Amino acid sequence: MTSREIRLASRPEGEPEPSNFELAETDVRAPQRGELVVRNRYMSVDPYMRGRMKDVKSYTPPWQIGQQLDGAAIGEVIASKVDGFAEGDLVVHGLGWREVAVVKAQYAQKVTPPAGVPESAFIGVLGMPGLTAYVGLLDIAELRDGDIVFVSGAAGAVGSLAGQIAKLKGHTVIGSAGSPEKVEWLNELGFDAAFDYHDGEVRTLLREAAPDGIDVYFDNVGGDHFAAAIHAMKQNGRAALCGAISSYNTDEPAPFQLMQAIGKRLKLQGFIISDHGDRRQAFIDEVGPWVADGRVQFRETIVDGGVEAAPQAFIDLLRGANTGKMLVRF
Repeated sequence: MTSREIRLASRPEGEPEPSNFELAETDVRAPQRGELVVRNRYMSVDPYMRGRMKDVKSYTPPWQIGQQLDGAAIGEVIASKVDGFAEGDLVVHGLGWREVAVVKAQYAQKVTPPAGVPESAFIGVLGMPGLTAYVGLLDIAELRDGDIVFVSGAAGAVGSLAGQIAKLKGHTVIGSAGSPEKVEWLNELGFDAAFDYHDGEVRTLLREAAPDGIDVYFDNVGGDHFAAAIHAMKQNGRAALCGAISSYNTDEPAPFQLMQAIGKRLKLQGFIISDHGDRRQAFIDEVGPWVADGRVQFRETIVDGGVEAAPQAFIDLLRGANTGKMLVRF
């Protein structure tokens, strides 16, 4: 058996280009004891992957030139050397960017989608992005009664769920997004206010949406959104620093407002979701029923074309072409 895969051909300067990726074909070896062979059905492209294209030390090792890329995927087991896994099982694992993967059992999670929930949800709203929203909002930002919450990049996979969780728990929620269509979707989700950040200075738009200030900031964007949120925060406000997509394609420093953070006694905490696997079951137990019964809505931007379509899907993700989770279907 052979499989096509995407490898890193070169490191981008600024925005990634198709030439930074290489499509290659490789043989798929037979599984050894403790391994599965999985034919991928969907793979995820995520903003954090841009950091792995840089040759710098980070919480996730950078991809090397010529190395096959990896990331979240869901697929069907087509061969198993593991008790408890059978051909036909659906599993979530970390070897996307390829058609067929040989996966160690400890890195595979068997899933059974409930009625009405697509399998792709397990690498989206019920996967890593969903857990990120849950942990960031409840654990890192310590959501409290009466909080006013601002979510940047609120039409993305993480931001849209963070806002909905806050609403389901009775809070006032403001979101920013990058187009009128995305703002309209946030209004449909029940956000109390939403704005297109192209319509003016973010600080002004946020002040209009939250004239009394905010208590919690869920940051997916960084840059001018971060600066505006710090300015709008009340005393003892909390910020969950999840991402900074506005600066992923540049090395320019983000504007910081640290003197205000000191004076307002703010808590600003970055987090990496891989540190919080112990919260996964609580997340599934609480959010899973909301997804199944429709209280949580989600969108997926699905790109067809298989593995060879993945590089352009990733580039488009960084340009903001997605609403909700960006996925590639095989």
